Amino acid sequence: MATKDQTPAPVSHKTYKGFVAGVFSGVAKLCVGHPFDTIKVRLQTNPNFTGPWQCVTQTIRNEGIRGLYKGASPPLVGWMFMDSIALGSLNVYRRLLRDNLFNPPWHPLHDSTRPLPSHGHGLAGIMAGATVSFVAAPVEHIKARLQIQYAAKKTERLYKGPLDCLAKIYRHHGVAGVYHGLGATLLFRSSFFFWWGSYDLFSRLLREETSLGAAAINFWAGGLSAQVFWIVSYPSDVVKQRIMTDPLGGGLNDGVRRFPRWKDAAVAVYKEGGAKGFWRGFLPCFLRAFPANAMALVAFEAGMRSLPD
Repeated sequence: MATKDQTPAPVSHKTYKGFVAGVFSGVAKLCVGHPFDTIKVRLQTNPNFTGPWQCVTQTIRNEGIRGLYKGASPPLVGWMFMDSIALGSLNVYRRLLRDNLFNPPWHPLHDSTRPLPSHGHGLAGIMAGATVSFVAAPVEHIKARLQIQYAAKKTERLYKGPLDCLAKIYRHHGVAGVYHGLGATLLFRSSFFFWWGSYDLFSRLLREETSLGAAAINFWAGGLSAQVFWIVSYPSDVVKQRIMTDPLGGGLNDGVRRFPRWKDAAVAVYKEGGAKGFWRGFLPCFLRAFPANAMALVAFEAGMRSLPD
């Protein structure tokens, strides 16, 4: 067990470490969290499901266990890249903010060992969230469209798989179609401020008030901060999913587009379910947030500690 005087690991000056450790995070997150994510997306986009349990049982009955991992291929690759970019850039932005905004080198009281404050971690989170959105938007777009294909037979589905989905969208709608929902993704990921700010707060509290070891601190701080993030950001995620699963029309022949603007999707959510509509599917998301992100942060921080300088 670690002692209470355990100090936090310094922000690494080796840029590569954050990007490599982020790959470990992405793999851990997918293995634990994807079934929860499938249920969340289906509840967010299909009002015919009465609740999480009914959605789970109907999915397994009609599609088997594999149905819970539908659309897993894009995030398996995508989350490796996404977490690599998100956590790698987070580490870079932390260092830049610490050394140039919160502790500028030209300041007479410059101290390179001074830690970044919690709101500095939050600002780094916003910057990392914006950076990774340009990778996350197309990955989440393809994933969402695959997750709402309910037909058990592949011949009855519009998309045979992630590559087919990507190819068809690009063929008929170009790069703009692939990046459909980018604005909603940027808005959603601005809430990374609360994730990484609270992660630092929880980490400091656990280091100061408990005798937990480093991995246990990463686990609890990672899980709790992820739940803070989802409580703050969930309504914007519901709107984002509506936009990403909205028919694109044109040569795809997948229906008529309903939400040309973010506001249109938000209004539709409210009309269908009132204020509660913005929280539809929250339970599986909330249940997923702790274990998936706790293990992801354990994997990330372990990578940061073990990779050579």
